[in-house]
Amino acid sequence: MSESSVPSEPFLATLAITGVGLIGGSIAAAARQRHVAGRIVGIGRTEKRLAEAVEAGLIDEGSTDVAVAADADLAVVCTPVDRIAQDVRALAEVMSETSLLTDAGSTKRALCQELADLDGVHGPAFIGSHPLAGSTRQGFEHADPDLFDRKVCVLTPQSNANPTEMARLETFWTALGAVVHRRTPNEHDQALARTSHLPHLVAAALAGSLSEEDTELSATGLRDTTRIAAGDPALWVPIFQHNSSAITTALDRFQAQLKEFSDGLRRDDGCALQKLLEEAKRKRDGLG
Repeated sequence: MSESSVPSEPFLATLAITGVGLIGGSIAAAARQRHVAGRIVGIGRTEKRLAEAVEAGLIDEGSTDVAVAADADLAVVCTPVDRIAQDVRALAEVMSETSLLTDAGSTKRALCQELADLDGVHGPAFIGSHPLAGSTRQGFEHADPDLFDRKVCVLTPQSNANPTEMARLETFWTALGAVVHRRTPNEHDQALARTSHLPHLVAAALAGSLSEEDTELSATGLRDTTRIAAGDPALWVPIFQHNSSAITTALDRFQAQLKEFSDGLRRDDGCALQKLLEEAKRKRDGLG
């Protein structure tokens, strides 16, 4: 991070974060390091954990009561996707009409539809966010101030989103180091089904298919391929459920690709297998 990217004055007077885990803690750490917020407050379910986050220097104050966020300019909800809507609603009840609400969830279509009335006209505005960054590790102890540096963050505004609030949210994520992209909620969910949710499902299926004896002969290839299967199942079940339609479509496409490999193997067709592998390599190399 260059010195010029650090603002001389905080962009936000007060930043609120609901869910001070890995992502929420990293947002707090990045905002602290980059002088994005003058004050950072955390909301969670356990006083002890919030007190530990204060002691770690990630947040200035923590509370199980959302009222602690009453003066926040911006609040980011970093809870599991099946809790985000209720957590946003709770914050909207106490925050001012000029404040802005967002989230860090991996699914967007159902969430943005459910919160479409939070348009900033008669209360705080909500605009969806999804930073494409994370880890299989959990807890604010693993918070990383550079987690979002040069990572994509997708904003998913509704058609009636206020351009001023959009620019404000984009400035926030950019200040944390992210590269901002805009998509509709449906476009986001369709793409993430293919690039994130399906890979996790496939990694889990591969890991689940192993026998206990297989672990004795496992090497880096297996560990690399199944790494994301180590993610918290309690976080991934709601993601699968909230984006089940798009994931099912992506899974059908993947199964068709598997069938091509299966057919090539049954026919002992080296040319077909070579073509499939070359096309896969070309697309993988294009990821950078």
